[in-house]
Amino acid sequence: MSSGGRNYYGEFNQKIDYVFKVVLIGDSAVGKSQLLARFARNEFSIDSKATIGVEFQTRTLNIDQKTIKAQIWDTAGQERYRAVTSAYYRGAVGAMLVYDITKRQSFDHVARWLEELRSHADRNIVIMLIGNKSDLGSLRAVPTEDAKEFAQRENLFFMETSALEATNVESAFMTVLSDIYRITSKKSLAANEETESAGNSNHLKGTNIVVPGQEPTDGSKATCCSSS
Repeated sequence: MSSGGRNYYGEFNQKIDYVFKVVLIGDSAVGKSQLLARFARNEFSIDSKATIGVEFQTRTLNIDQKTIKAQIWDTAGQERYRAVTSAYYRGAVGAMLVYDITKRQSFDHVARWLEELRSHADRNIVIMLIGNKSDLGSLRAVPTEDAKEFAQRENLFFMETSALEATNVESAFMTVLSDIYRITSKKSLAANEETESAGNSNHLKGTNIVVPGQEPTDGSKATCCSSS
């Protein structure tokens, strides 16, 4: 059994603090499934087949002493599977938008993928633009500067990765997951403070108690129950 399998079975008795759904999007054959395999199981398959439909894998990790279960979803980049769109994006808090640095067309399509993502996903979704296959530098068709400029303009994180050589894969996923955690824990903190302040104001307001035999005489309605 692979170490990924052992980790998976080891998760059952672990208390999970957060589950974060992250989606992989981008054209077909840019290496989305390979990035997922590298991050989730530290594996790389030379003869990887095209993804059909949707699949996901999980990995449990610790951020700021909290146990996070990352649920990474992978989908086919082909047009004929695009009907899965809304269900695929539902509940996603992070996205990896992947192109192949050796295929200019895959980068040119990034804007369309981003538009689709933003029209279906939560507006606070954390997005990482990934230029994959950095090990094929001699075949580069997308200058790093082009991708950097696009990422800055669209307010995305950006990294170049190699699923084959395991370059920046961990770092890319951890950057996204850490930012999701930062946003989520800030929201939780704000919600807790709101609840506490609401609780305190209720406490200060007090409660009117009507003592039997001393009902209000001003004609206002008593709120206490009468004895049966």
